[in-house]
Amino acid sequence: MHIARIPRTAAALASVAAMMCATLAACAPSGGTAQSASREGTIAVGLPGSLSTLDTAHETGIINYYVAQVVSEGLLAVDKNGQLIPAIASSYHTDDAQTWVFDIRPDALFQDGNPVTIDDVLFSIDIAKDPDKSPSSASYWPAGVQAAGSGDNQITITLPAPAVNFGWTVTANGGLWITEKSFYEAAASYGSSADLIMGTGPYKAVSFQPDSKAVFTKSGTWWGGDTPAQTIEFDFFSDENARLLAHKSGQIDIATQVPTDQVSQFQGIDGVNVLTESDRSYVGLTFDQNIEPFDDIHVRKAVAHAVDRDTIVSSILKGQASVATGIEPPDQLGSEIGEQAAADAQAGLPIDSFDLDAARAELAQSKVPGGFSAELTYPSSIPDLGSTALAIADNLKQIGVNLTVSSKPIEEWISEVGSGTYGLSFMSYTSTTGDPGEVAGWLLGPDNPARYENAQVQALIASQATQTDPSARVTDIVEAERIAQDNTIYSPIWWGKTSTAFSSRVTPTQYTPYFFNTPWAASLELTR
Repeated sequence: MHIARIPRTAAALASVAAMMCATLAACAPSGGTAQSASREGTIAVGLPGSLSTLDTAHETGIINYYVAQVVSEGLLAVDKNGQLIPAIASSYHTDDAQTWVFDIRPDALFQDGNPVTIDDVLFSIDIAKDPDKSPSSASYWPAGVQAAGSGDNQITITLPAPAVNFGWTVTANGGLWITEKSFYEAAASYGSSADLIMGTGPYKAVSFQPDSKAVFTKSGTWWGGDTPAQTIEFDFFSDENARLLAHKSGQIDIATQVPTDQVSQFQGIDGVNVLTESDRSYVGLTFDQNIEPFDDIHVRKAVAHAVDRDTIVSSILKGQASVATGIEPPDQLGSEIGEQAAADAQAGLPIDSFDLDAARAELAQSKVPGGFSAELTYPSSIPDLGSTALAIADNLKQIGVNLTVSSKPIEEWISEVGSGTYGLSFMSYTSTTGDPGEVAGWLLGPDNPARYENAQVQALIASQATQTDPSARVTDIVEAERIAQDNTIYSPIWWGKTSTAFSSRVTPTQYTPYFFNTPWAASLELTR
């Protein structure tokens, strides 16, 4: 599950900024040149949030995937255009989308210099399939999948049923991070600050301080060749203003997922280049029918009618998004049939449009006609979600619903998604693959965060994965969306874009919507 994959960002506390300013040189706007000079050969990335583990299988937030791309690989990878390409598998083929054959790269090495063996790959697949060892990503793997060696440097994976999108599962963007069996088994807590992580990517982990930073140095073992930076450092920021000051002072070179209201401030920093692209993300409300009063469709529709999507996109997001009318972003859904064709296919989806009179009428028909109280949480690393939540709360107040808005650390927020803790919650999902049905496949699949059970929807989601005709896949996906939206299980709000700020020290050479879903550290130019 990618929440913001996952999942992504909330208002910062001034007290936190003050504490950081007292301890970090980043809070002093001067001295940028000295800072840059002292970091020669190092690229510092400021992330809007933190990691509790380096093991993406345990925490599938979007920034976890960004970090994973420098250290880990799957059998396949994703290129700048969102297409599948070889990684640890030098080639692959499938004739029926059920039996998948992968030829393992003979020159693949782990970061300790040991060769990647068939046993290591099969072990990694076993870990990936295990819901206890990979609680956040095992759902990528269908029950009953089998993997076995089929040659000296070859494995065959057999699925219980055809799945044309299975290639995405075996990428580091999906659900496979190949590790060394002996290292994993010797680790008391794989991915922790004590044990770190072992992969095959261009950089190896050398230190990790949860809630502070993670440091990786060039491995020298990557089959893909040399990379420009000697060191990649990820700094974790709980406060967006502190991150902005860190960029101004030259302490960090890259700031990902820049909040909309800070884009102009980053653009005003000397030498900084802010690039904005679609991130193929979906943001909306999720209703859990298993929790009162959201088991009442009139309650769900009352809340959905109080969401002013147009104003949220134009005012809060300043136009850096599109009003969503469905779950799957058109550029994601249209990756094989074209974005316009995908948009046309979704044009007739039912949507509970903004209408406070309609909201009042729905509430009057519900089991709580006098109103009710609820809570809406958002991850503190996505301030735009906080502003959106407050706007929705203001509208709901006008119809007699008291909505409490609160922020949580992203790790805690992710852990509660789909847990049944709340009847009303945000969903912020960023695609990390080019699979046309990635978002709908999870939001409407058997392990969906709404805990929504509908046999027809489940059948359509299963069917789309077997369709070899891209148009037929889209038809199945859109029909599943239609049923769910007709029942107001999800209330789509926007399809997003993301902005990244690059200092004058670094230049991305292949910046596209898929940039951070590729081995992106190899696609940077470093001036000093």
